[in-house]
Amino acid sequence: MARRRTGPTDAVKDLVYRRDGGRCVRCDSLHRLTIHHRVNRGMGGAREPWINQPHNLLLVCEPCNGWFEDNPRESYEAGWKVRRPQLPDEVEVLYTDGRVYRLGADGVRAAIVEAAR
Repeated sequence: MARRRTGPTDAVKDLVYRRDGGRCVRCDSLHRLTIHHRVNRGMGGAREPWINQPHNLLLVCEPCNGWFEDNPRESYEAGWKVRRPQLPDEVEVLYTDGRVYRLGADGVRAAIVEAAR
């Protein structure tokens, strides 16, 4: 019996790779890159249609992926992880350039510009 695929498609992975510039969104590394789910899939994969879409995915290196698990408070604050019941398109993400972005299901990221005070 074939295993059920629970991860993102190759096309979605390519979109995330291009969107994130082929670098880890936390440390800017070019090495040991992997796709990270901002909202965890859970055991056996989640059934939500958006779970494997670009706005729930980040390109990160393996060490940073482990760091997210070891440092949940900082990870949630930066948007690298998202707590249910929030949706990933509702939570902004900090990138290594110091800017905050909103990620779209279409694979685009939009910089959040704060109004002048």
